[in-house]
Formats: sequence, C-alpha cells, structure tokens
Amino acid sequence: MAVDPELVKILVCPLCKTPVTPTADEKGLRCGTCRRVYPVRDDIPIMLVDEAHIEA
Repeated sequence: MAVDPELVKILVCPLCKTPVTPTADEKGLRCGTCRRVYPVRDDIPIMLVDEAHIEA
C-alpha cells in the first residue's frame, strides 16, 4: 500500500473517531473499536462508512 504513513497517522474512523491502522494485506485501513475496514483504492483511502465492511 502506498498510502503515506504520515497520512495514516492522522486518519480516524469517521464513525467512532478511533485511529485506523493498515490491514495485514494492506488493502484497507481498520478501526480497532468498531472493526470497520475502509478500502484503499489506487493508493487513496476511502473513508466513507458506506464503503466500509465490518471485519469479524
């Protein structure tokens, strides 16, 4: 994933405002509180609740 690490440091979940972290496969950003995973497309994080899926 080519998302700038400095950007990841300031991104938070738009729903619960918890900082997000890259997923193991680096195809998304995961919220540790509500377990939503926001996709990364063309190196751009899509931080929309409607685009996220909840990880089990």
